[in-house]
Amino acid sequence: MLLAQRFRHHPHNWKKARSAERKLKTIAGRLLREIERKLTDQLLADYAPFLDHAAQVLSQKRDDRRKIYSLHEPEVYCISKGKEHKRYEFGTKASIVLTKRVGIIVGALNIHNQFDAHSLPAVLEQTERLTKRRPKVAIVDRGYRGEKQVGMTEIAIPKVPGKRSTNYENQKARQRFRRRAGIEPVIGHLKSDHRMLRNFLRGSIGDDVNILLAAAAFNYKKRLRQLKSIFVSFGLGLKYCLKWIIGCLKTSQIEFAI
Repeated sequence: MLLAQRFRHHPHNWKKARSAERKLKTIAGRLLREIERKLTDQLLADYAPFLDHAAQVLSQKRDDRRKIYSLHEPEVYCISKGKEHKRYEFGTKASIVLTKRVGIIVGALNIHNQFDAHSLPAVLEQTERLTKRRPKVAIVDRGYRGEKQVGMTEIAIPKVPGKRSTNYENQKARQRFRRRAGIEPVIGHLKSDHRMLRNFLRGSIGDDVNILLAAAAFNYKKRLRQLKSIFVSFGLGLKYCLKWIIGCLKTSQIEFAI
């Protein structure tokens, strides 16, 4: 019956997959009721959260809110990506704050299932707590629309240039939002190189710890690359200086011998 679930969206397999799904639900319901009958009161109290989650999984419908997608991580929710190759992701949302010039991560926060603009106060508060400075302007994408200012911070969102805007103003705004687009590859590196794509730590606390560790690892790696370039430049300079000194010594010896 599990194998019958494969390719369930194909027209030839749809009926067989639905029948297998109903049978699996029936078997799971029987097992759940049998466990509840045979467990003692103490064990029933100990396993009550897990049994409640299992009962919710069996009773939930397609259009229900706050569905359970994972028994061992009930806090996981579905995130609509809007991309053709990957329509949905399952996990939690995260917010990354990057400096405009240097590209250092100064804020990394795990946010719950809420509108992006509603998470701005918490994100800016964490950034101020870590850097001891409040950003004057926060450049965001259109997913944060609806907020123009949070406290003393101005929220800059890309928009269609107005008729009264000059070419200079449009060019400055274009440069600003192009720099904001540079955060997308940083997020990709956090996912692929620093284990933010799949979290192995448990619970919502594990999500908070995982994103902080990923951001710290990215900053350390960036700093090590900078130090490496400095040491390599210093080593090459020292090498050429030694070569020049040795060449001068050889030339002086030849002239002295003559």
